[in-house]
Amino acid sequence: MKQIEGALVAKGLRIAIVASRFNSFLVEQLIKGATDAFVRLGGDEDDLALVKVPGAYELPLAASALATKGEYDAVVCLGAVVQGATPHASLINETTARAFCDISLKAGIPVCDGVVAAENLEQAVERCGTKQGNKGFAAMQSAIECANVMKLV
Repeated sequence: MKQIEGALVAKGLRIAIVASRFNSFLVEQLIKGATDAFVRLGGDEDDLALVKVPGAYELPLAASALATKGEYDAVVCLGAVVQGATPHASLINETTARAFCDISLKAGIPVCDGVVAAENLEQAVERCGTKQGNKGFAAMQSAIECANVMKLV
C-alpha cells in the first residue's frame, strides 16, 4: 500500500492568515502562535500574509477570497468566540467551521480552523497560549502538513 503524508516543513509555502479583530487581546496571541509555528518549521515570515476582519463571522468571506486567489498554499483562520448569555457564540462557531470546510473543498487548498470556541474567558485564555497550548500554532501546523499533502496527491 502506498502511503502519502505531508511533511511539517513550511519552507517554500505561502500561507495567508485571516484574523478577527474582536477579542484582539486573545487573537493577537493566536497570530503570534501561528507565525511562530510557520517560522519554526522552516518558513520565511515574508511568505505569510495577514488579513484582519472585524469578527469571527467575517472570517469565511476573506478566507474564500484568499483561497480562490491562487497565491496561497493554505489559509489559517484565527478568532476567539466566548459563549455569553445567548446562543450567539454557538451559531458563529458552527457557521464558521462549516464555511471553512466548504471553502477548502471548493478551492482545493487547506482552510484551517484556528477559532477558539470557549465557554468562558478563562478557557479562551488557556487555548490562546497558556495551559491548553496555542490554537494558532496548532492550526498553522495543520495548514503546513495539509498543504504539503496537497502537493503529493
